[in-house]
Amino acid sequence: MSAKHQSPTDRVEALYLELVAHYGSGDDRELRAAAKLLLVALAKFRAHGGRRWELLLDQYVDIIKHDPERFERMLESNSGTASDELEA
Repeated sequence: MSAKHQSPTDRVEALYLELVAHYGSGDDRELRAAAKLLLVALAKFRAHGGRRWELLLDQYVDIIKHDPERFERMLESNSGTASDELEA
């Protein structure tokens, strides 16, 4: 599937894999790649999330901590779609 036809979630996953490859055989390369994506995502949340960006962030963190199955469903529902937002 070309990048043009991938969902935003699929493109982020591809970027993650590219970052992992960038770190080569280094220690914690998966964690380092995920941290890079998280840092950028947090900056975008703060810049574009309005005054209540922290509340939205806390909601997502709460879901992944307390209802991981729901979080997985959210990721799956956003893979292969044209939406740029996670559906809660």
